Parts: sequence; C-alpha cells; structure tokens
Amino acid sequence: ATEEQRELAEGARKILERELAPRVTELEEKHEFPIDVLKTMAKAGYYNMGLPEEYGGVGLDFKTQALIYEEMAQVDAGFSFSMSIASGIEVIASTAIDDAVKAEMYKKALAGDIICATALTEPNAGSDSRAIRTTAVRDGGEWVLNGTKCFISNGSIANLFVVSAYVDKSKGAKGIAQFVVEKERGVKVGKPEEKMGLRLSETSDVILENVRVPMDHMVGSLFFMKPEEGKRLMKKYGGGSGNAAIMDGLAIARITTMFHAIGLAQSALDHAVKYAKERRTFGKRIGDHQGLAFKLADMQTRLDAARGLAYYAVESLDRGIPTGTLSPSTKVFVSEAAMQITLDA
Repeated sequence: ATEEQRELAEGARKILERELAPRVTELEEKHEFPIDVLKTMAKAGYYNMGLPEEYGGVGLDFKTQALIYEEMAQVDAGFSFSMSIASGIEVIASTAIDDAVKAEMYKKALAGDIICATALTEPNAGSDSRAIRTTAVRDGGEWVLNGTKCFISNGSIANLFVVSAYVDKSKGAKGIAQFVVEKERGVKVGKPEEKMGLRLSETSDVILENVRVPMDHMVGSLFFMKPEEGKRLMKKYGGGSGNAAIMDGLAIARITTMFHAIGLAQSALDHAVKYAKERRTFGKRIGDHQGLAFKLADMQTRLDAARGLAYYAVESLDRGIPTGTLSPSTKVFVSEAAMQITLDA
C-alpha cells in the first residue's frame, strides 16, 4: 500500500474507533443501525468512495477501498459491510433517469442520505438468479413489480433498492432485469433477522406488491432510451444490463466483500494474542505454552494466506483481468479462513 492509501485507511478506522466502537454492544442489542456514523463517514469522504469523479465522487480504485474496509472491519465488520453495500448509487448511471435527477441523487448519496440495498435473493434463489420468481410487468409507461426477497442486507434501513425481476420468463436468464426502486414507491420490509454475527448489518425480507416504477428505472434502460449516452458509458466504464450485469456484480462482490472478513479475522487474532500475553497458567503466560503458540501461528498463517489471495484478486479487478474461478475461490478460502481464525481465537 502507498502512504496515501495507508493514511486513508487509518483515518477511516480512527473515526469508527471514536464514533462507533463505544456504542457497538448497545446498538446491536437495540437492532439499531448508526445512521449518524454513516453520515460522519460520508462527510469525511468515505461513503460511495468508488463513485467516479464525473458523478461527484472521488473514484477510488478497488484496492484502495479494500484497504479502507479492512481497517474499518477491525472495529466492526457489520458496519463496514453494511456501508459498502449501501454505497451502490452508481447503478443509476446505466438508467435513463433524467440527468438532473441523477445529479441530485448522486449528491444525496454522497451526503449519506441514500442507502442502497441489492434485492436479488429469494427463498429458492440466490447465486442461481434464474430461479427468482419476482416479476416486472409493463403497464403503459411503468413497470409493476411483485415478489418477495429474503436475507437482504440493509433491507430494513435502505431507501433505494436494486431489484432483480423477470420481465419475460420465456427467455430464461436473458429475461431477467434489474430495477432501481425507491422505498417511497411502496416497498415493504420485514423485521430484521436475528443473526450470530455482523449484527450491525441489518438483514430482512423485502416485499413488493404492485410497486410501480417508471420505464427509465430499469437498469440498462439508458442503452435503448438514450443509445448515444449508453454507448459512451459502455466505452468508458464497460458493464451491461440484465442477468449478465447481475453475474458480473456478484463476481466483483465475492472478492470485495472478503475484506470485511479479513478485518474481522485480524481483530480476532489481535484479541487472542493480547489475551495470550495476559493470562497466566503454571507460572507463565499461556502464549508461552507450545500448544497454544502453535495455534496462534496457524491462525497467522491462515490470515496471511487469505489476505494475499484477496489482494491478488482485487488487483486483478483493478487491472481488468478476468477473474474466472478466482472470484468464488477467494470467497470460499477467505471466508473459511476467517471463520476458523475466529473459532480458534
């Protein structure tokens, strides 16, 4: 990491140590997400930090964001994960929503006033997006959405949802589209799930019953409603729409979300080492007993390997190198390593 990247990461961590760490237990017990902390992070420039400069953001690359989220996750991985998922406003770039409206939405998002949630998962569908049952039916100049999503991160706190739905089941995966849906259009949410971990990341059902959105709220609508602008966007940033965009997004997320797991694992190891130096048995620190020393060494080895793989993967994203199996491999290896480290800690 460069000096600038380290400073950015340490700056984010210091804010959370001051504003969030003393309140985590209380917030978890109340099922309360600290919107005030998110807005403090936004004011410091850490919210939607990957948003390109042309939209008002700072356009940090994936690696810089990863370094920042890893440090944040060492304070609380639930909050860091939730904040990263909430930073999804860039999706509106490929819609045909009026440019003035988009500009206002970007402004609100950067201020911490828009919280996003990706609504893909259903009781019988997750990574297998083709199994979703949510539908979008065209009615004049609107789309009418119906369906129930589950285990949606930020579900209960979001005010902007990116919903996956079938527009034409006869076309299979090609008949799936995504829609930008403001909560105020009638989106309902279930109560937050009771989870063992990442408790500051609120997870809930999202229910759509005859929710109407304009035609221009379809992700990818830019490409057929404003083709020239669509061509410019594709040339500059790449990307697409429909199920292909969902799969591309999942491939990226399987890598980027793992830095929250790495931060969590580092924190667990730090706590374990600290305790091993303080606790004494049979006249010496427990860390000086060979059996426990071996366990700490194994934890460090797993963490080093996980971190190395994750940063190799995220640098591949920044360089535009196809990740292929690297994406799911990173998710499996890093998450399993983090789980084992926390168990051993």
